[in-house]
Amino acid sequence: MRISRRWLLKGAGTLPLAAGHFGFSALAQTAPAAPSEIPPILFVHGNGDHAALWITTLWRMESNGVPRERMFAINFTDPLARTDDAVAQPDRSSTEDQRRELAEAIKELKKRTGAARIALVGNSRGGYSIRNHVKNGGREDVSHAVLCGVPNHGIYDWDESPGNEFNGRSPFLRGLNDGESEVVSGTAFLTLRSDGYDKYAQADGRFVGKPGTPTGVTSDGPALKGATNLVLGAIDHRETAFHPRAFREIYKFIAGREPSRIELVPEADVKLSGLVTGTPGGVQTNRPVGGASVEIYRVLADTGERIGGPVHASQTAADGRWGPARVDPSWYLEIVLTSAGSVTTHFYRSPFPRSSDVVHLRAARPLGPADAGAGAVIIMSRPRGYFGLPRDVVLLDGKEPPDVKPGVPTDSASTLRLPAAEAGRPVVALFNQERIVVRAWPASESRIAIAELSY
Repeated sequence: MRISRRWLLKGAGTLPLAAGHFGFSALAQTAPAAPSEIPPILFVHGNGDHAALWITTLWRMESNGVPRERMFAINFTDPLARTDDAVAQPDRSSTEDQRRELAEAIKELKKRTGAARIALVGNSRGGYSIRNHVKNGGREDVSHAVLCGVPNHGIYDWDESPGNEFNGRSPFLRGLNDGESEVVSGTAFLTLRSDGYDKYAQADGRFVGKPGTPTGVTSDGPALKGATNLVLGAIDHRETAFHPRAFREIYKFIAGREPSRIELVPEADVKLSGLVTGTPGGVQTNRPVGGASVEIYRVLADTGERIGGPVHASQTAADGRWGPARVDPSWYLEIVLTSAGSVTTHFYRSPFPRSSDVVHLRAARPLGPADAGAGAVIIMSRPRGYFGLPRDVVLLDGKEPPDVKPGVPTDSASTLRLPAAEAGRPVVALFNQERIVVRAWPASESRIAIAELSY
């Protein structure tokens, strides 16, 4: 089926980003057939995020026989919320902007698949647009709505900042939660929440800048009257969507039965491509960046050292797309992104077990005052969750990172700065069972290395 250029720019039907060398079956090469009763599924990311965060969920769906072409994950153009929903801000979106873009994606997926209704799965702010669509005229489109870690009653409930969409007293949330039931009849609703480990569902205001001030919400904040409400345990805000435990409940709720497997089924032939997006003025967007170059190298798993020349090199046009690149599912990779006005970013990734046309890339943050004098800057990043201490094993260069706070998981990145004499050496990033080795590139050349974890 022909897919429009606009459709590709918005996202893609499969979202493989990096997956680790573990967690997939090397023996199973084919997935079970999917039953026809499973509706097409549209995945909706959260505040400041992009479609690729759903990659492991998409891979697990595919490994359970859900056809790639019956799934899609949206890229909101401007994924960050406004400070006040009613007041325009450059490169930020209102709740109405999000509802409108989601409605377009739903229409396109229905058209592509011929389905009368689809399932929606959202994380965090993504659940707001789902609820907004269903409540305001879209319930006939949606058979299932799964809301993962969505702050349905706000991150706080205060008189201050009444126009902020994350305030439980905002007109937006009051409108969504008005009535005896907080869901819409005719659409099946499921909420997934943490048992006290979600930083946006805390009784104390320390995670929103006001320690000691009651927020007016609790860990039960994501639950909705009239929905099926499940507590997943000691998982963090992002893991309510991307953890294997969350996948089980998402699949079971939509398919009506348990998944046949949690592990990933690898593909023999892996093709990767994606979208380069920008951060104008430090604001995270999904707006395409033209003229960016992308190179991919195969690297040694134990040292991060390159094996030969690039296995792929391309430059983005105005649409921001790079690729495709063909890689082996056993290769560890270094993806180098170079774009005007940004630091050269070296992404080190675990092997990709399955293909993807949404390997989205954003350049690392600029080198700042805290990096002054550093010979190399290395970032360990966990897009699909936070680092929890002592819950997780988190080691960067053989040590527990001092910038990762213990207790409720709040940090998804840790930064290591090395002296100039150590630039060029390998650095090990270890998170539980995933291990990535990066090279310490010279900061003097405006370079940053990122160990981007899959789990």
